[in-house]
Amino acid sequence: VQLQASGGGLVQAGGSLRLSCAASGSIFGINDMGWYRQTPEKERDLVAIITNGGRSNYADSVKGRFTISRDNAKNTVYLQMNSLKPWDTAVYYCYAGVTQYTGSIYRTNSYWGQGTLVTVSS
Repeated sequence: VQLQASGGGLVQAGGSLRLSCAASGSIFGINDMGWYRQTPEKERDLVAIITNGGRSNYADSVKGRFTISRDNAKNTVYLQMNSLKPWDTAVYYCYAGVTQYTGSIYRTNSYWGQGTLVTVSS
């Protein structure tokens, strides 16, 4: 299973970006999908997560500014980021809990994308 993230870049404060992350490979089903972010000074923190039923949760710091969504038919999760602040600058990693069927058992594992850099200038 591979997760391919895209959409990062440089934006001015107050601007918007949309991140995408597509999962591919041997996939029976995907449970939670989400986005985390990390800076050199901090650990990887949750930004937003969404269940396969569409329920979502957000970090307090992004509530009202970021929106997570997913397209289950495309195994893709999105993060719409509006009103970006300089402190949103980080490497953003997508995450997916993927269930695979091996022919005898179902197995669920966590997978991560390669990270995409978001830089917000003041």
